[in-house]
Amino acid sequence: MRKPLVAALFALVIAGAGVAPAVAAPAPAAASTSTSASASAVKADTKAAAPTLQAVSLAGTVALSNCSGSVIRFPNSADSDPALVLSNGHCLETGFPEPGEVIVGQASSRTFGLLNSAGTRVATLRASKVAYSTMTDTDVTIYQLTSTYTTIKNSYGISALTVQDTHPTVGTAITVASGYWKRLYNCSIDGFAYRLKEGDWTWKDSIRYTSACNTIGGTSGSPVIDQATGKVVAVNNTGNEDGETCTVNNPCEVDASGNVTIHPGINYAEETYQIPACFTTGNKLNLSASGCTLPKP
Repeated sequence: MRKPLVAALFALVIAGAGVAPAVAAPAPAAASTSTSASASAVKADTKAAAPTLQAVSLAGTVALSNCSGSVIRFPNSADSDPALVLSNGHCLETGFPEPGEVIVGQASSRTFGLLNSAGTRVATLRASKVAYSTMTDTDVTIYQLTSTYTTIKNSYGISALTVQDTHPTVGTAITVASGYWKRLYNCSIDGFAYRLKEGDWTWKDSIRYTSACNTIGGTSGSPVIDQATGKVVAVNNTGNEDGETCTVNNPCEVDASGNVTIHPGINYAEETYQIPACFTTGNKLNLSASGCTLPKP
């Protein structure tokens, strides 16, 4: 989770950007630090088989005023449905949702810069509402747009990214695609944190990256894309910046036994496979739908 601070403003001067992003995460540390001698990262026992990889581009990503995001659809979305934009809960324009807070159907006219594969801004999209936002268990905001998928495709030649509806696996080659910085970060899924705690917020089953994804401020909300399928498996959201334990901008991992581990410089994302079950015909949110496990208001 990255809030605007002096470090972010300094990064802007270097990069020549015009709007302050959230705070930059530092480069990965050479080693991780544990607050318990018996603590260890939560990892799956098996590695994913090496897939046939494909190039991932910035097509379908969007730039927000302070974060990144992407135009998404679900496996059952129709071309005529209103399009959706995925970003982080902590990127919500009205401020961080409180622990336990779930926002549904909040009015919004937020705009998003739509990018093509080369990272060129080809359109400005506009929200009609916040369909869903929370920082409890996960860190997501989903906006409903005034445009349909068909309109976006026919007008700008851009297709939405599809959200995978199955759990990702360790070892998967991924790309974090930042619309804010127009930059791609390539690495792999290193493992999963049973719980990821940062300040007052706790997230479940978070993805930990290998160190190559040294994401910085402004990448919050970026889609995490499986290089083998081109589908979104998570949304980028935080990293341990300076080695503190469980504080804001310094998340810690907590395993099922309560052991705490920190990984200075390592970054994380929140899984998205559970979201499609909560959106039904017409891309309408239905938190009572069968299989929907997202937190409810």
